[in-house]
Amino acid sequence: MTQSLQNDVDPRLLEVLVCPISHGPLDYDRQKGELISRKAGLAYPIRGGVPVMLAEEARTLDEGE
Repeated sequence: MTQSLQNDVDPRLLEVLVCPISHGPLDYDRQKGELISRKAGLAYPIRGGVPVMLAEEARTLDEGE
């Protein structure tokens, strides 16, 4: 199975998820398999189609991302 297929997320889930830190909206980066919180400057990984919404699992966005 390809990386993008493993990381596809149910669109209905994306409609209700918010960043646990900022409580703001998330952008889905399908190519990287992440949910992006621009307000918090964090990217949450998606593993096996399941978003990992833990701050300690998120990576800090690079400047300009």
